[in-house]
Amino acid sequence: MMYVWRKWFLPLLILMMSLLYIFFIPEDPFGVKLLFKLIPMGLIILYAYLQFPADRRPSHWLLLAGLLFCMLGDGLLPIWFVFGLGTFLVGHLFYLAAFLGLWRFSWVRLLSLIPIGIYAWFMGGKLAGDIGASAEFTGLVIPVMIYVTVISLMLWSAMMTGSVWAMIGSLLFVISDSILAWNMFIEDIPDAGVLIMTTYYAAQFMIARSIRSFTRTTGSLLKVKIKY
Repeated sequence: MMYVWRKWFLPLLILMMSLLYIFFIPEDPFGVKLLFKLIPMGLIILYAYLQFPADRRPSHWLLLAGLLFCMLGDGLLPIWFVFGLGTFLVGHLFYLAAFLGLWRFSWVRLLSLIPIGIYAWFMGGKLAGDIGASAEFTGLVIPVMIYVTVISLMLWSAMMTGSVWAMIGSLLFVISDSILAWNMFIEDIPDAGVLIMTTYYAAQFMIARSIRSFTRTTGSLLKVKIKY
């Protein structure tokens, strides 16, 4: 029964609640909108916990902590943007620490640092220029630059784990945050809300699923079941 719940019912429930929030919940009242925004993340956190293998590692708990802080960021971002941004930053630091603990060296994956670095240079430079030129957002230049740096490192560390779930999930997270930042600080993107939240929920689900792909073999080594 638990296997069916974990493998089929809970993922389907996460999908249904995510689609309900994205496409059907109105903007007002705000409290209802916020509640339905958090429900999919609450379910994803439960799903993540159910992915824990018998040989639980610190990295598994770090990933769970990252999900919790991201859920908190979801609640804070529309109310206090800077606090929400900071909470998401902490979540990414937990992800970064977890993935670094699951590092599996590969020259091919190491080279992913090049396109990720190009992304960080381009996105950081573009955001710094546009935010700095705005009287409304000038004070956000440094926090946003720190955020771009951390999320880029998080993506690279996920690549180095060799887990397809972690890699795709982290990439989708970067895409989601990039759409959000571009839409907020640079120029409007059609259907930005739909694009942001679909990639965001998919990202968090895949990161949660990645927990099960990391298991201990012998000694202190970890074996990644799903490899790249």
